[in-house]
Amino acid sequence: MAAPVTRQVSAWVLSPASSDAERGQPLAAAVAELPVLDASGRRLPFGALFRERRAVVVFVRHFLCYVCKEYVEDLAKIPKSVLREADVTLIVIGQSSYHHIEPFCKLTGYSHEIYVDPEREIYKRLGMKRGEEISSSGNSIHFVHRDRNRLDHKPINSVLQLVGVQPVNFMSRPTVIHV
Repeated sequence: MAAPVTRQVSAWVLSPASSDAERGQPLAAAVAELPVLDASGRRLPFGALFRERRAVVVFVRHFLCYVCKEYVEDLAKIPKSVLREADVTLIVIGQSSYHHIEPFCKLTGYSHEIYVDPEREIYKRLGMKRGEEISSSGNSIHFVHRDRNRLDHKPINSVLQLVGVQPVNFMSRPTVIHV
């Protein structure tokens, strides 16, 4: 397995301050302070989600997007123990009301962290029109993937590999033969 990514690999709306490759690109303070909401409607600053830890943050188009739903269903299959072993947190952010978080998690089986940006402020400030995947730690961004269309999600194992997480077998469903 390749070593985790420790440098920015894509342009983004980040802080103008320069940084070395080891620290990544700092997230602009104005973006870091924008709120996200959890399933109970509690507001948290976006940057607080990964200020003290390494995280993979996946922005989905919306909870009604079938492709995003399937992607989150696959994210749900990542064992928490695998993430814990690599000291990485998985976070999904959607563009919806916080009232939709619990039903979406039930629908997809997703049990990792999830938040919403109901006013789309983070999406707007970062120039997002589609889903994105980022790898971050300490309020710095180390990797960004911008979807070119709704089918262009970065393969999950590629994202996991970038942060030093072992690949996950998403095809581990038992074979059922109907006679």
